[in-house]
Amino acid sequence: MRIKYTYPILFTLIILLNINTLNAKDNYIDSMLNLIEETDDMKMQSKYYYRIARKLMQEDIDEAIIYAKKSVSLAKKGNYKPELCKSYIMLATVLERGAFIDESLIASNKALAIAEELDDPELIYYAESRVGNAFRRLAKFDSALVHLVVAHKTAKDRMKDNAFASAGALNVGGIYAALDDYDKAEQYMIESLELSMISGDSIDAAYTYSNLGIINRDRGNYDKSLKFYNKAKEIFLRYQNPPDSGYVYTDMGSIYLKMGKPDSAEYYLKKSIEIRERIGDRSELVYSYYFMGENYELKGNIPQAEKFMLKAIDAAIANHNNKQTYEGYEGIAEFYERHGQYNKAYKYLNLHNNLRDSLRQAENKDLIEELNTKYQTEKKEKIIQEQQFDITRRNYLLTGSLGVMLLGALLGYSYYRRYKLKQQAKLQEEVLKHQEMATKAVIEAEENERQRIAGDLHDGVGQMMSAARINLSTITSELQFTSQEQRTRFDNALKLVDDSCAEVRTVSHNIMPNALLKNSLAAAVRTFIDKIDERVIKVNLYTEGLNTKIDESVETVLYRVIQECVNNVIKHANASNLDISLIRDDNEISVTVEDNGKGFDKDNAKLFEGIGLKNIKTRVEYLKGNVEWDSAIGRGTVVSINVPLNN
Repeated sequence: MRIKYTYPILFTLIILLNINTLNAKDNYIDSMLNLIEETDDMKMQSKYYYRIARKLMQEDIDEAIIYAKKSVSLAKKGNYKPELCKSYIMLATVLERGAFIDESLIASNKALAIAEELDDPELIYYAESRVGNAFRRLAKFDSALVHLVVAHKTAKDRMKDNAFASAGALNVGGIYAALDDYDKAEQYMIESLELSMISGDSIDAAYTYSNLGIINRDRGNYDKSLKFYNKAKEIFLRYQNPPDSGYVYTDMGSIYLKMGKPDSAEYYLKKSIEIRERIGDRSELVYSYYFMGENYELKGNIPQAEKFMLKAIDAAIANHNNKQTYEGYEGIAEFYERHGQYNKAYKYLNLHNNLRDSLRQAENKDLIEELNTKYQTEKKEKIIQEQQFDITRRNYLLTGSLGVMLLGALLGYSYYRRYKLKQQAKLQEEVLKHQEMATKAVIEAEENERQRIAGDLHDGVGQMMSAARINLSTITSELQFTSQEQRTRFDNALKLVDDSCAEVRTVSHNIMPNALLKNSLAAAVRTFIDKIDERVIKVNLYTEGLNTKIDESVETVLYRVIQECVNNVIKHANASNLDISLIRDDNEISVTVEDNGKGFDKDNAKLFEGIGLKNIKTRVEYLKGNVEWDSAIGRGTVVSINVPLNN
């Protein structure tokens, strides 16, 4: 079973919800239910249900889901926006614990929409964290990273709160660990630990220790990993936190399993399974079962090993978790093969392959269904329109001769209007066609000229400069320098020739992007920014939906626009950080270039008369797109570009 097990990001929600179940009274829930019966205030009732769900989250996930939904329902009915946002976050949390990940993501996105509408930094932080964690559960780590980085920046820049910033750093570090970028993961973990020490939050420190345990476990430093996990375990036990203790026990059991110590592994895995079965935390129970199966196999107890591996698969299927099911089928097939049970191995290998094929076809199937739905909808609308037209025409005929005359006049006018509109549409179509041809010709001419100039620079000037360099190097031994000063001047001249050769190569490569010719737009932009010295500016690139090639002219223009934007930032913004995102959906490509530089006055029209900004606007308009600048003095700059696609 190819398991990539990562520690869940739960601490954000603990901060979010002010979870404090310490020293709770046995009659707490009954007290809340009594308060609900005694008041007609829906806002207060929603808050009480929220508190019940928060309490039950540590004890009974299924019951917690019921009360969280009641909290959402009342907050929605009364249109209490802040309470509704918090209720959705609580619902998302308990749904995730119950392994309803898709529903958890839906609730998280609803919370985020309300938080952004209210423009409340804390609620934005909470909601972004929840969305990111849901994507993490779905193994969509790139999407998770986008939302969790936003949450972290919100905590640092808008909230300026060490506790929240610590949690945000830990979230981001956890994703980098899942992406196997352990250096960045450790960097964020250390930042989180330092901030948690400042804020005095022991729970945050415990989560950080756990994640440091994961990093060292995956690096193979098992002894060091166990030291971190023991620190986390002590804190969780001190605060009586069963769910998070369960995660620690699972990880410690898996480490002892890797170390070949099955008795210690069994001890911790049994503790993990007992906790998760008791509170109904189904989302991670699959891993505990599977690790226990591997441990029994290591001890030579094959029947017990088979039992727990099959329990892991059953739990994954019950969770509707295709990733876990897929991994489980593969693992049990390998298990049966190792023990000579080839019929069973063949059975589960087939299930593994079938599920793999169905997962690959899922995206195509969804797209086909969406297109078919649109087609059927348009077809029905057309039929309805035709039926309405027939009914209207019959009614006119039944009104008598006057109605016939009026209908004739209307039909004549309608025909004239349709004819006129048709001619206008035809004319407009021709105009657009010529505009597109002109645009393509301009772009092709410009790129051809760039390619010619690049070739001339590389093959002409570059070759001559190289020849000059060789000749100068050749005669060095033939020259008799009368002084060190002469020798120094000659060496400086030789260095200038070297620098000039390098500059000619750089210019020729920049104006003719070979990476774009060979690969996709995303790869070309990645190649371009990789050449930028991080000491000058740190550039972060995020891409989505660009796995396939798009129209060559669109790629070329967008590459040039991004190149111009980056050069503008380097030359004028005095920025230390630059974020670039390229996102493609069914209808358009969106490009965002955001820096943390000195910014400028966007209302100053003179700035947009310069060649650089005017060039960007003209290029984007060639593609029938639009570009906007959002900036202010001291606040950095955001360039937003949207270009429609003709799919």
